[in-house]
Amino acid sequence: MAVYEVYSTPVLQRYKAGICTKTTLFMILAFLFTVIPPFLVAYRSEGFWLKEDFYREQPSVSFKHQIMMVLDLLDSSYLTWSTYQNYNQLQQDHLRVPLVKTREEDVNRDGRPDMLHYNIEVPLQDLEQVYSAKLILIFGYKLNRFSSVRMESMAYAYHTGPVPISLFNIEGELKLQLKEPLAHKGLDTRYDVPVINSESIFAGDYQLTTIFSNYARRNVTTKLQCDYPVVQTGRGAGQPLILKGTIHFPVETIPYVPGFWQVMKFAWIQYLAVLVLFIFIMERVKNFVFANQIVTTVVERPYPLVSKNHYH
Repeated sequence: MAVYEVYSTPVLQRYKAGICTKTTLFMILAFLFTVIPPFLVAYRSEGFWLKEDFYREQPSVSFKHQIMMVLDLLDSSYLTWSTYQNYNQLQQDHLRVPLVKTREEDVNRDGRPDMLHYNIEVPLQDLEQVYSAKLILIFGYKLNRFSSVRMESMAYAYHTGPVPISLFNIEGELKLQLKEPLAHKGLDTRYDVPVINSESIFAGDYQLTTIFSNYARRNVTTKLQCDYPVVQTGRGAGQPLILKGTIHFPVETIPYVPGFWQVMKFAWIQYLAVLVLFIFIMERVKNFVFANQIVTTVVERPYPLVSKNHYH
């Protein structure tokens, strides 16, 4: 009569031994060999502990209507103006008040400005010729997705050339600059302080070298990145110098230090991937050792051994 398999189940066979035996020592070594080498393999393969990760966020940027302008003339003199009263009082002989127009625009209507348009018209005398223009615009900058960052930042636009200019136009982006990753949570207000100390009555505190030196010490700053500056020369009689441009506030890719649970989740996935392979290998080794009684054990079978197979 033909016989075929219609169903199968595993048979549990138990191997028993005393505590202080070679068998127990073998099982301890087998356990250690199963769990420790996967950790070493995953750790030595680099990237086991997630030390830095990235996310993207649209910052909340607002123009604070604070400006400082310095124009260098061909006769080694200069003209300047700012929105800081103390600075203007210190620069009476060089002060030149411009006509300033600014407009923030929210293109995608998400409640956050996407760009700033500005137009500054500086009245000049016909004999005044500007060859260098320096402009600082002050912004409030916020990040909210992971760590909540609050700071005052700036955009610095400048042009220096050998010939007098009549227009300086930029189309750029206010880019976030980080010297170290941000935290994954918490409130960071380390730099929520004025870029320019408007309360000071000392001229040295308003010098560009002082402002830039203090700003460069920060770990978190913004920088105006302009790949398309446009400069025009040939100013007509009675015409003002025009400083204008558009500053975009792009979505930023921000590095941050992951939290404990994110680090553990990332490490566990790598460890588990290697652990599965070692478990598979060790199970085969233990099956061979106990089946061939390489270490002494007491075998408990669910049924007595028989010399022949019987079919019913």
